[in-house]
Amino acid sequence: MLMLMEETKKHLRDLGFSGEIEDAPDVLRKFSHDASMFEIEPKLVIAPKNNADVEIAVKYVADNKKRQKNLSLTARSAGTDMSGGAINDSIIIDFLRHMNKVDSDMTVQSARTQPGAFYRDFDKLSREKQLLLPTYPASRDLCTVGGMVANNSGGEKSIEFGCTEDFINELRVVFADGITRVVKPLNRHELDAKMAQDDFEGEVYRKMFKLVDDNYDMIKNAKPNVSKDSTGYHLWRVWDRETGIFDLTQIIVGSQGTLGMVTDIDFRMINERTQEGLLVMFLKDIDHLPELVNDVVAVKPSRFESFDDNTLWLSIRFMPSFLKLLGPAKFIRLIFSLIPNGFMLLKGLPQLILMVSIKGNDIQEVDERIKALHGDLQSKAKLYGITAFEELPRDMQGEKFWTMRRYSFQILRSKVKDKHTAPFIDDLIVRPEFLPKFLPEIRRIIKKYKLFATIAGHMGDGNFHIIPLMNIEKEEERKKLLPAMKEVNTLVLKYGGSLSGEHNDGLVRGPWLEQMYGVEVLKLFKETKSIFDPQGIFNPHKKANADWDYSYSHIRQNFDE
Repeated sequence: MLMLMEETKKHLRDLGFSGEIEDAPDVLRKFSHDASMFEIEPKLVIAPKNNADVEIAVKYVADNKKRQKNLSLTARSAGTDMSGGAINDSIIIDFLRHMNKVDSDMTVQSARTQPGAFYRDFDKLSREKQLLLPTYPASRDLCTVGGMVANNSGGEKSIEFGCTEDFINELRVVFADGITRVVKPLNRHELDAKMAQDDFEGEVYRKMFKLVDDNYDMIKNAKPNVSKDSTGYHLWRVWDRETGIFDLTQIIVGSQGTLGMVTDIDFRMINERTQEGLLVMFLKDIDHLPELVNDVVAVKPSRFESFDDNTLWLSIRFMPSFLKLLGPAKFIRLIFSLIPNGFMLLKGLPQLILMVSIKGNDIQEVDERIKALHGDLQSKAKLYGITAFEELPRDMQGEKFWTMRRYSFQILRSKVKDKHTAPFIDDLIVRPEFLPKFLPEIRRIIKKYKLFATIAGHMGDGNFHIIPLMNIEKEEERKKLLPAMKEVNTLVLKYGGSLSGEHNDGLVRGPWLEQMYGVEVLKLFKETKSIFDPQGIFNPHKKANADWDYSYSHIRQNFDE
């Protein structure tokens, strides 16, 4: 294989590849893991400088796949993926290094960027024009826009705005034949023209139209009955007989680079709102959580987040650690802001802390909406088990709660030296009406397997992140993964949920797509993959082609790097 990689390096150069081609041991180690619990060391890392370089790499792999059966390409940018979607054992394409340009000529209708751009850089430019792409995840300071497209990201604002798939105008994609195409929504006349083409693109459109039209009802019924989802391929969003719109961007988004290489993205944006208020509630029980959630969702909040009593207790226990994260000034402000809550907590820790954010451009209007919601819920406080409220008409005043929500897990991870993040039940979603039954049951599973974990998430969506800390270098800890995952998956599907709201399938959830969708729909997912990628050159062993034995065999053994 090493000789073949030397040959690959030479041929890529001969073909005109202008970016870096690297196989130094330290580089391969760096790209052997992402933010997941898996590790696979590649043979090469290549950093294209432009779209032509990506075409060269794809064409080379496609032309040589039969001779070198293990050749494949996996797109990667920041490496923050938690499902193992950005690692493989062949060639990694590093988009972060060069393909990170953002077009500054942005409007609310169109904002163009390359996939390797950090969201924080894209966001800085867009906010200068009072624009916002609202589908950012919690890792917004670390992730790239390409990763957001690959995973169909949605975060704290998805309750109001949806996920990344809802903000795509068009994508520039290098198909499996090494040729770049623009993929965008098509009307029936445009679709017919595409299907009439005598080339690989025409074949893709013909086969995909037949697949979604022949199986129309089954595909529409397969859509998960939750507010957001990033599992499988979203075939139900491709073809709408009523509107006559056919849109392949809707399966390329969320495909984790398994269908082609995205090299340019055109987003729709929203106008940024400048004012935000916050209402915080402390719940002693969750018996009437669905009714409470419905009341809050009815006022159309911008954010509706939660964290549990374990998160709160850990924040208090490790409070000195916030000093290092925040710096002296912010830390002192945090301490003083928590004094009133300290007196309140003498009555006992709440089971859940809920944070409702309302945004607008008129601060008086925001204040009035916060007060109105507070008043309505105050009248039902006893019924809903609310022990206390905190009304914060300026979001900045509520920063203490966002700080605990965002940093508590990071602090916990730093304090528990012999354990590491094991994101394998980290992104489940069930509809809010099931939470009073679901949350106690998920807690029982966590306790049964002695998993060191907190529960936090997007309350309005019922999307929770449970990321245990485990010493998975030890066999007895690794043995917990499969039975615990099976119990959690069964529980989530029992309540009609999805195994992933926003983190996607990758190596960790791909093996369970059959359990979630059934044999026939999984077969359509696999057929979709083979239509776009007949030789299997794009990101193997992920999503619909994942296998738990393969995934388990690549669980990370060394966390020293």
